[in-house]
Amino acid sequence: MIYPIVIYGDPVLRKTAEDITKDYPDLQKLIFDMFETMHAANGVGLAAPQIGKAIRLFVIDSSKMEEDEPGVKMAFINAEIIEESEEEWKFEEGCLSIPGIRDKVERPEEIRIKFLDENFRAHDEVFNGIAARVIQHEYDHIEGVLFTDHLTAFKKNLIKGKLTALTKGEVEASYPYKVYQGKRK
Repeated sequence: MIYPIVIYGDPVLRKTAEDITKDYPDLQKLIFDMFETMHAANGVGLAAPQIGKAIRLFVIDSSKMEEDEPGVKMAFINAEIIEESEEEWKFEEGCLSIPGIRDKVERPEEIRIKFLDENFRAHDEVFNGIAARVIQHEYDHIEGVLFTDHLTAFKKNLIKGKLTALTKGEVEASYPYKVYQGKRK
């Protein structure tokens, strides 16, 4: 099932997501559907809040962005970044929930993260480069943070009108999406 992507302005994108347990209803199907939704939208990552679910789950597939590496394709459940490198680098990011807006974001080059996979096996792994960037972007979503929050005040001011337009439903996207209508709690 392809889910519609929740667009900027929906409060679910600003919530700190809740941990889930292995008995979360239809978890395997949800993970499969999230990968399907992400690929259909031509994305490299998708967090549950982006489909309206305030749970600590995201999926990534960095293979489209990795030139010399095979990429990372996996699900992250109840993730917690526990270490970040001091070295940072800027790279242009976009977001399926904020279509039409892209900008350079500075993030740590390497991270260490604890998480559960789709079978609820515990992992404590180090990621770097593109995979680390995609993970950090999606991790931000489960913390209620958007990539635009990392921009300077000047850059935020430049995109303010575009963000306001998105909240009013002025969206151009090639994938199904949902604009907040004031019903979500």
